[in-house]
Amino acid sequence: MPDTPSILEQEHEDFRATMRAFLAKEVVPFHDQWEKDGQVSREVWTRAGTQGLLCFDVDEEYGGSGIKDFRYNMVVSEELSRVGASGLGFPVHTDIIVPYISQLGTPEQKQRWLPGLVSGELISAIAMTEPGAGSDLQGIRTTAVDKGEHYVLNGSKTFISNGIMSDLVIVVARTNPDAGHQGISLLVVERGMAGFERGRNHEKMGLKAQDTSELFFDNVVVPKENLLGEEGSGFLSLMVNLPQERISIAAIAVAACEHVLEMCLTYAKEREAFGRPIGKFQHNRFTLAEMATEVHIARVFVNDCVTRLNEGKVDTALASMAKWWTTELQKKIVDQGVQLHGGYGYMLEYPIAKAYVDSRIQTIYGGTTEIQKEIIGRSLGI
Repeated sequence: MPDTPSILEQEHEDFRATMRAFLAKEVVPFHDQWEKDGQVSREVWTRAGTQGLLCFDVDEEYGGSGIKDFRYNMVVSEELSRVGASGLGFPVHTDIIVPYISQLGTPEQKQRWLPGLVSGELISAIAMTEPGAGSDLQGIRTTAVDKGEHYVLNGSKTFISNGIMSDLVIVVARTNPDAGHQGISLLVVERGMAGFERGRNHEKMGLKAQDTSELFFDNVVVPKENLLGEEGSGFLSLMVNLPQERISIAAIAVAACEHVLEMCLTYAKEREAFGRPIGKFQHNRFTLAEMATEVHIARVFVNDCVTRLNEGKVDTALASMAKWWTTELQKKIVDQGVQLHGGYGYMLEYPIAKAYVDSRIQTIYGGTTEIQKEIIGRSLGI
């Protein structure tokens, strides 16, 4: 296969070696049990924090490395995909949630929360989706009523990644029911607050070790000190941060595609039918040629997006392009991989089967493919 020009430097490869060693020791031997348990251990979070594998972009004064370079985040995604460690919510925590606190938090909030988020002692979640509101954030019904010194939060959320294990939850709530998108705010709810309850850990098709749950808020008293950003600015803050979330998902998708292609090439060379390796059959060879081409295109695309993200040049439309195209490709590639493996591809003991069920959510969370195309279409003036 042609080599894709790398955007990584030696320090990123050194970091990869650290990440790979961590996964081999602290994750791979335990992941099957975590899939049965429906969540990972808390210890793996604190051990990752000790190794400096979480929230590298957090400033040094709050315990981070202060490295604002998304190439490190990309390496994490690549290594998680390589070993099929789909239960670890590290990318959700590092790439998506903690940046809200880094960018919007007051100095007091940062001092209160960021050190624990970096160390893995605090696990984060963001609660946007509701039973009646998914990709349409303006349909949110969870309310936070201003009572002077605090808000009273009521509502429910569903499909929340890190929902069971989270210690801090950024809740998207409506603080002004009459102000449309300008009435949405972000509140940080902490573990142990009265009225904050967790529902069931969802039994999902894939990502079985990734805790995903319902959250309920029944007259939860949230201090004004836990308002993240200005009241009414929540929708705008989400729009500003969603491009990085979508590039993160795209990075996961292209890493998964590369890993599946590698599995398929190995299998096509080793598995024999009618006296020869199945890769020698023209149909399979052509399928693999198409897969290799599309995966190469995806890698070049995502590398460009990550470079632009580091330069502050990723807009909403480009992030949406990356998100929908790479995740739809992931679905296609992994489906072709299962077909190539034949009956073995349907057996969960084969990594290709796990890759298949883990991939299906990619075109849904972070905004569905249809939503991404709507965003792109609007950016084109149509």
